[in-house]
Amino acid sequence: MAQTDKVLVLGALVGVAGISLAVVCYKGFRSRRRGSWPGFYLNRTNKQGTGVMLVDGPVLPRGQVEVLERLEALIQCVSELKDEMKALKNALPTLQDKVREELRVRAEIRRSSSLHRTTPTRRKRTAGSITGAIASGRSSEEAESEGGYMTALTDSEEEEPSDSEQGDEEQPEDRFSILLERIDRLHQGTDDDKRESLNILLEQREKFGEDSAFLWRLIRAYCDVHDISSNVEEKKTHAETGKKVGEEAVRLNPTCAQSHQWYAIMCGIMADYDTIQNKIKNGYIFKDHLDKAIELKPQDPMSYYLLGRWCYAVAQLSWIERKVAATLFGEPPSATIEDALRNFLKVEEIHPGYSKLNYVFLAKCYKVLGQREKAKKMCAAACSMSAASKEDEEAQKELDSLCPALGI
Repeated sequence: MAQTDKVLVLGALVGVAGISLAVVCYKGFRSRRRGSWPGFYLNRTNKQGTGVMLVDGPVLPRGQVEVLERLEALIQCVSELKDEMKALKNALPTLQDKVREELRVRAEIRRSSSLHRTTPTRRKRTAGSITGAIASGRSSEEAESEGGYMTALTDSEEEEPSDSEQGDEEQPEDRFSILLERIDRLHQGTDDDKRESLNILLEQREKFGEDSAFLWRLIRAYCDVHDISSNVEEKKTHAETGKKVGEEAVRLNPTCAQSHQWYAIMCGIMADYDTIQNKIKNGYIFKDHLDKAIELKPQDPMSYYLLGRWCYAVAQLSWIERKVAATLFGEPPSATIEDALRNFLKVEEIHPGYSKLNYVFLAKCYKVLGQREKAKKMCAAACSMSAASKEDEEAQKELDSLCPALGI
């Protein structure tokens, strides 16, 4: 048994022995005192008078009787305490083993739990307790025991964070997820929703501006606001700013497919505001980043749709435009209608009925290749889809001129 436990038991036993001796002395003194005191009592009028009381020995004053009764109650309590101390003395030899067994069971439960996490603070404190115990002359067994008590006491305080701490830990991530969900909803909404989306993202940029999931949505928001703006200068400003954000996004995280995708889109938008040289340059950048997006996320239909549009546009370049590209960059961009058709068909394979405009470009490719029946089939599929966006409205305009050319 540990030395401190032995001292505790000896002290308790000495105290009980002292109380027992005092009780024995008190009983002898009470016996002698009851034989020498005269008897009297108080009648109902509270007047003192003589009489006979059925008591064992001479009658005592009422106050002294109450004192004696309290002393007897105290004696009874002391007697019960003495019995409890005896029981404690008998249990102490096995108490340490029981505590160790309980701590061992708790440790096994914590290790088997997937949520168990030992904090450095608790480890350091427990190790310090054991080291301090050894340094002060206590045995390694005592140190281990106190280390075990420290573990049991600090598990609930240091190992498992409180509800408020858990809330603080999860709160930033939850706020970010909620923000992204809200931005995605606004992207699908009205023009005012899209403007609100851009404003919210700009307000939160300082806080989340290093995160790829945030940045590519910011590029997308600039693209949305560009499309709904009516002022040319405003549109150009949004395109230029969006492109700069795209450059930052792909630099911070080159493995984010959406960042490459939306950066490519902004490069395509900038073609409307740049010189011929920059248009061709942005065309190369557009193609490179779309290829990277497809490499990183090969099942995204949007990337194949955009690449199909690029291939179709390059295949339609005039001889002069090709010569200008060759003069400026040494080698003009190269793509065929077959390349465009292959990408548009890949979109339909991944996501059947992806968009009204994808059907329109399938029809245009088949028309150029002389496959009129397939072109008519694609026009019919496009006409069956409603116009729910500005892109769909663009598709409908294309259909209005394409269908008569195909005899529909």
